[in-house]
Amino acid sequence: MIQVIEAGTKPFWRASLALSIASFLVFANIYFPQPLLPVFTEEFHLSPIISSLSVSLTIFTLAISLLLYGPLSDAIGRKNIMFITMLCVTILTALIAWVPGFKTLLVLRILQGFFLAGLPAIAVAYIGEEFSSKALTVAIGIYISGNTIGGLSGRLIGGFATDWIGWHGAFIIMGGISLICLIAFTWLLPRSEHFEPKQLDWKAATNNFYRHLKNRTLLYAYAIGGLLFFVFIGEYNYITYLLQGKPYNLPTSIVSMLFLTYLAGTISSTLSGRAARLIPQAWCVGIGIVLMVLGSLATLMHSLWMIGAGLLLTSFGFFFAHSAASSWVSRHATFAKASASSLYLLSYYMGGSLGSFFLGFFYKWAGWNGVILGSLLVLALTGWYAWKMHCIEHREQLREQVVARRKGQHVLHV
Repeated sequence: MIQVIEAGTKPFWRASLALSIASFLVFANIYFPQPLLPVFTEEFHLSPIISSLSVSLTIFTLAISLLLYGPLSDAIGRKNIMFITMLCVTILTALIAWVPGFKTLLVLRILQGFFLAGLPAIAVAYIGEEFSSKALTVAIGIYISGNTIGGLSGRLIGGFATDWIGWHGAFIIMGGISLICLIAFTWLLPRSEHFEPKQLDWKAATNNFYRHLKNRTLLYAYAIGGLLFFVFIGEYNYITYLLQGKPYNLPTSIVSMLFLTYLAGTISSTLSGRAARLIPQAWCVGIGIVLMVLGSLATLMHSLWMIGAGLLLTSFGFFFAHSAASSWVSRHATFAKASASSLYLLSYYMGGSLGSFFLGFFYKWAGWNGVILGSLLVLALTGWYAWKMHCIEHREQLREQVVARRKGQHVLHV
């Protein structure tokens, strides 16, 4: 019998590193243009909301495409789909460097979003099948830490490379880095040993999605993931306009350095996996939300140091809660795990794509103060969903205690 991957073993670190590198590739490409939004606004004579479409439309297409890759990977496997989609992402990144205008850039970014969905839709399902239950939460935490490093690095590369050789050259550099990551992923990731192919049946896939959506245990996690990312993406999009405008007038490269606050997420996503062993997952989500509220309020200070500290706290809280919510889905989905993960990520990325649009109106109305007001309203709703998740978890614990007592009584009786 083929053994599952246990925590701390060589296969564990090899597979975790491979998925983290792949995650780096995907998320670096998603957020690469984020510090360039003011550059697009100036060069193509766009409004901030239209310029932000270079990020939000990519995320929107990614979200919709997740519904395709989950069932497809359940039928034909995991690794090959991840490889092909990341190869297409790499090619498109290089092609964007040669676009004649913003419309063409948007078309390629929308197409890129379709392929960027390949890894997020499948990676957690791969982990759920190949890793032991004890290694699963740690592996997901490490994988999500790759998200944070990728998102951070993409923004830094975009900011510094644009100041150095312009945004066209920056996309060429990003394409080269993506190619290196793709080669490393292909070499490191072990093949699936526990994957059992299922016949590709879209009717059954649709039914699986429907059954997952009827499951309140999963539904609250879906809502939480979407609302958290809604706030996170919106705040990070519009902070670039705050800092490149008066009174700060910071260059793109310096603004991109504020995304170093993502490093807090690299730490917190891993800590969240470990914390879930000690405290309920709903508590982990609640802690993350509270930290996001505090971080958002700190950015209202006029000091650059306080803005940086606020972003640091927001990043820590966001990834702490996101890791817990993602693990919740993997743990509670009893069938079609890839489809369940796809629905979580659909909600997650739909939230991210809508956040910039929604908070854009708050920004137009009251600037950065408006963005924070809109964020706090959404976080309040997210906190309510976290409370509902806590109630479910409490009932599960009570049921487990009842079952344990009954087993104990049966043993005494025997």
